[in-house]
Amino acid sequence: MPVSIDDFESGNVPQETTVPEQVVGFLADNRDKAFTRSEIATAINEDTNTVGTALSRLKDRDLVRHKGRYWALTADRERVAAAYDLHAATERLDESDGGIDPDEWQAAAPDTSHPSERSADEDN
Repeated sequence: MPVSIDDFESGNVPQETTVPEQVVGFLADNRDKAFTRSEIATAINEDTNTVGTALSRLKDRDLVRHKGRYWALTADRERVAAAYDLHAATERLDESDGGIDPDEWQAAAPDTSHPSERSADEDN
């Protein structure tokens, strides 16, 4: 659905749910089952390879389990809730303060590295 150019320019455009969010949502709604990557992709109407990438990243964060060809939500519901509470909090902060402007962030950065990032040569 198109948006007005004013909404586009101001950034007031609908935010789509990310593929990882869709995957977690689908698996949470169906937590009594495990699915293949293609079944998940079909269910959320996304590309199989995109879903595969999302599943791998979610597995790295211990948010999904994988056995053979099948995937399921982690049994640790608190972990999933914490991950998405943090995500939701970040989105709320971005909405209320406009988020982080990378150019402003860089302009405010110090000219020297933090001591923990300096090599021994830089300290001398």
